[in-house]
Amino acid sequence: MATPVNRLQRAAFFFAAYGALAALSLWFAYELRFAGPETAANGERLASEAYLYVQRPMVLLWLIPLKVLLLGAWGQFRGVFYYFRLPDALRMGFALAVATAITFALPSLIGSGNPAQAFSVPRGVALMDFNLSLVLFVGFRVSIRALRERFWSKGQATQGVVERIAIVGAGQAGAQLASELMSRRGHGIEPVCFLDDDAAKHNLHIHGVPVIGAPERMPELAEKYGVTEIILALPASAVRRIREVSTLAAASNLRVLVVPSMAELAGGRVRASDIRPISVEDILGREPAKLDDDAIDAMVKGRVVLVTGAGGSIGSELCRQVAARSPARLIMLDQCEVLLYQAEQELIAAGAGALITPIVADVVDADRLRDVFIRFAPDLVLHAAAHKHVPMMESQPSEALKNNVLGTAVVAQLAAEYGADKFVLISSDKAVNPTNVMGASKRLAELVVQSMQARAGSRTSFLAVRFGNVLGSSGSVIPIFRRQIAAGGPVTVTHPEVKRYFMTIPEAVGLVLQSATLGGGGDILILEMGEPLKIIDVARQLIELSGLRPDIDIEIRIIGLRPGEKLVEELQCEGEQYRPTEHPRVFRFVAARPPLDGLDGLLGRVQALLSLERQPCKQGIRELVPEYVPFAE
Repeated sequence: MATPVNRLQRAAFFFAAYGALAALSLWFAYELRFAGPETAANGERLASEAYLYVQRPMVLLWLIPLKVLLLGAWGQFRGVFYYFRLPDALRMGFALAVATAITFALPSLIGSGNPAQAFSVPRGVALMDFNLSLVLFVGFRVSIRALRERFWSKGQATQGVVERIAIVGAGQAGAQLASELMSRRGHGIEPVCFLDDDAAKHNLHIHGVPVIGAPERMPELAEKYGVTEIILALPASAVRRIREVSTLAAASNLRVLVVPSMAELAGGRVRASDIRPISVEDILGREPAKLDDDAIDAMVKGRVVLVTGAGGSIGSELCRQVAARSPARLIMLDQCEVLLYQAEQELIAAGAGALITPIVADVVDADRLRDVFIRFAPDLVLHAAAHKHVPMMESQPSEALKNNVLGTAVVAQLAAEYGADKFVLISSDKAVNPTNVMGASKRLAELVVQSMQARAGSRTSFLAVRFGNVLGSSGSVIPIFRRQIAAGGPVTVTHPEVKRYFMTIPEAVGLVLQSATLGGGGDILILEMGEPLKIIDVARQLIELSGLRPDIDIEIRIIGLRPGEKLVEELQCEGEQYRPTEHPRVFRFVAARPPLDGLDGLLGRVQALLSLERQPCKQGIRELVPEYVPFAE
């Protein structure tokens, strides 16, 4: 906090600096207006001398204090002297304009004609004085800021080697990045050139940094400019170009970094200088889905929302997005206290601590879950709790049935009993024509949801949402590849032709919430996931992003398909009818209900399978899910 002495010293410095500049401006305004050649007529010379030597000193006595007072009134003394931006310049210009207007008005109020009159400033002098004052004041403040940023910032002095970088993308994000890096020398990064596909920008300069050409000039950067890294300032939607530029950088032995997206910059969450290494999400990502925020807000705002599996990858993101939409209460339920605690602490740090209630509970514990529903009576239930790891569930199918099927039934029945408006099951594309226990258990969970909808008298709307792999979720292939690369390899791929659909976690969760606003009771909704990607190609991209060479620095080893694994996941069961929804990335499948002997009968048959050995249990699952083809051991 500034002390009174410091504030007084700052005010004195401002007054002295602005007063000196105001005097200089007014002095030169008179010189420019009246200092004419000696050959002028004697009368004209006498009038000029009267203005220069009689009126000018008197005007200095009142006009300088007036300007300084007006500058102070418009906040020029309250700011830190070496911080100066466009709003400060506009306030400064307005204060000087008011001073000039007062100067114009005084002659008509007091009377004019005599050059010796102190308040009869000629209009030409007043206009010149305004222009000179504005140039001098703004120039002085900008100079102080520039000198401080470039030479006087001892606290930001860079230690060690300064990295010379090239910025790919000479748009708004790239220009903002260059400005911040040049003003913050402590980053240890110096922008030396731009690369951009827009030929109209070539050979131009942005903040003094030249735009030398297209990214294809990357191979000459190291030798000609001493560049060791490139920073991508491209829009997130330009995925193909990001891939191409990343490949060029890898071939030129340049490290690739990424500037935050314009959405993050506009939201104020990050600065342009918060650069990070490029990730697989950047090169595999898609243009962000546009959500109907009004519809989602109407579903969540002011409501009690229960998220099961709240500590998992999908569950924790559901909690983040729900908490951001002002629910009356967010109930975070998970059986793993460690993951639940981490999710809770993240939301507390984000300012949502007053909204959340973490609960440690198992979804198969009906008594514990009943207490939760009695206490909180949730309006919206988002059921993400599940065992999802395919190879692990192959070896213990009864656990998959217990958690994924019976747990879903417990939560769904309580949602109906206590009058929840909507129940949403997070399903999987592995539920389509499953070849593994996990997928078959998810298909049974979908049947539970549809059977609950068929029950008469329930006011709860039940639906399921299917989608494929999400990038970076626990147990997914991306974190495994990263750990293998960090360990020096090998990177293990099950089959050279295996493909998977990928989405980012935030996009998948946003579309789940969107689906909840679109789906009717009994619907199975599926998210549009683009084209499936070869896992081996993803592995190669990750190795290259790490600055290494596939099959040279890091071995890619084919280990064979794991139990229950498909080459390509499917999106549609036989007999399901495709229907569009109001959102282009959400589709509805309505399947003919299989001839099961009611929900109670289905759950009874599932319960009977829990005590069986692995192979008999799988055969029992096949009787319940005819499209399921168990892995042959």
